[in-house]
Amino acid sequence: MLFVLATDSVSTSAVVCSYLRDRLRADDEVHAVNSKEGGGATAADEMRAGEDALEAVVDELGDDVTVETHQYVRGNEPAEDVLAHAEKVDADELVMGIRKRNPTSKIVFGSVAQDLLLESNLPMRVVPRESV
Repeated sequence: MLFVLATDSVSTSAVVCSYLRDRLRADDEVHAVNSKEGGGATAADEMRAGEDALEAVVDELGDDVTVETHQYVRGNEPAEDVLAHAEKVDADELVMGIRKRNPTSKIVFGSVAQDLLLESNLPMRVVPRESV
């Protein structure tokens, strides 16, 4: 299977990798994707955080399966980049982490997660993570 893992932080990568680790087989492939707007809209520390998130996936899963990382900085919305990549590689499943919410806001996901859920026809796994 080919999994596209959407990540925006090291903590998201850790939670999603923990979920995936038990499901992966040696012939599976993971494409970790991070997207930033770029230009003046993205600070250097945000770029480093995205790179660190991708490197965390390699560190967690790279010994067991093929892991490719993709940092997009094209001015697109993150969901647009993740979905375009999933289509390009003909992904089997999209995996993402979502923040745990309090009871009054559980219905609302983050905007990227919500866009991915609404705009993709791929099977998805949504893994809860701690709020950051």
